[in-house]
Amino acid sequence: MRPASVVDAVYDHVYEQLMALDIAPGARIPIDVIARELDVSQTPVREAMSRLEREGLVRKAHLIGYSAAPQLTRKQFDDLYTFRLLLEPECARLAVVNMTPDSLRLLEEAAADMEHGETPVDRTSRYSRFARADAHFHDAILRIAGNEVIRATLFNQHVHLHLFRLMFHTRVTQEALEEHDNLLAAFRAGDAMAAEAAMREHILRSRDRLLAAFD
Repeated sequence: MRPASVVDAVYDHVYEQLMALDIAPGARIPIDVIARELDVSQTPVREAMSRLEREGLVRKAHLIGYSAAPQLTRKQFDDLYTFRLLLEPECARLAVVNMTPDSLRLLEEAAADMEHGETPVDRTSRYSRFARADAHFHDAILRIAGNEVIRATLFNQHVHLHLFRLMFHTRVTQEALEEHDNLLAAFRAGDAMAAEAAMREHILRSRDRLLAAFD
């Protein structure tokens, strides 16, 4: 494999383990162990871990190395959803105002990636890829909305990746797909109020689904 492909392969391997909780929150992730598991040098492992650190999925401590980021607490979970409800419905409304045929096509492609995408080899891969595609779909809405302050704030929180780490369940993906279809219908119709309402409903239902992680 080319060097970039090696880094991508290492990244995908660790990312999927983190999302499926095969690497437990807080667990150490020794670079030498990953390198041996994948039969690669430590250099691409370090590069992959740096990417994961930027996404907030792993943390690096001096003299200790990398470990999986801790799971969200209930307080952090509640705060994130309050934060999302304040910002994302308004961004959905703004996205309708700024929508063009090209941007609508971009959203439809992002939604298709969630439903189809590259054929995964197993359920863990499918869930992990859905989480990534879901983040891209929501980021596309934020880009179209045009408020870079809101987009940067939400992006830096890596909200979707951390929320999907809470619970590994197919119900999360299937219901989210249906809610995304409602959003797309509002975008196609050019109905700003419907888009705002659909996003609010999507966020509220997402919160209710993931609350089970704290039972």
